[in-house]
Amino acid sequence: MPPRIVTVRQNILKANDHTAAENRAAFRAAGVRAINLVSSPGAGKTALLERTLRDLGSELRLAVAVGDLATENDAARLRQWGAQAEQIVTGTVCHLDAAMVQGVLPRFDLSALDVLLLENVGNLVCPSSYDLGEAARAVLISTTEGEDKPLKYPTMFNTADVVVITKMDLADAVEFDRALCRENIDRARPGVPVIELSSKRGTGLDAWSAFVRGERF
Repeated sequence: MPPRIVTVRQNILKANDHTAAENRAAFRAAGVRAINLVSSPGAGKTALLERTLRDLGSELRLAVAVGDLATENDAARLRQWGAQAEQIVTGTVCHLDAAMVQGVLPRFDLSALDVLLLENVGNLVCPSSYDLGEAARAVLISTTEGEDKPLKYPTMFNTADVVVITKMDLADAVEFDRALCRENIDRARPGVPVIELSSKRGTGLDAWSAFVRGERF
């Protein structure tokens, strides 16, 4: 007999997948592109979202749902750019799940949105197992984290639709090995598109903007 914890986990994930399918159907019916952003803490998700709201806010109808363990700091930071940003406080849970997203959806008018950005809790382990109903998943890694993150967290990188290398403005200062990082990404997720950018300097953002729109880049 398998350990009970395995059975409980399987049931949780099965329930999550059912709710994620409901979320996905709601997004499709409304014509909303939902993007799930995942990374370790401090990789630059909120900075990239700020830049996205700033650069695309006049072109696309954008909104954000932000997952955090305890505070509303990130949602408050994003509201400064004029977009609706709703906080999901997860408490002791280290990831967003489909039910949390479904719970926050009534706060949005999906018919008035083009893109809903889902900022997951900073964690490269737990979020990999939870489909939120998103159309695409972006995994962020910063130049300051080291080139071996894709090998340490292969499950997360293996679920990525795009990998975004952030803080390229710091690459030289931290002696970031770009070729090695891209090689490790390709080992974890062969052929996945990679975007290199700096939210601070505004470099590499054309490709990111195309991804947000759902275009080729």
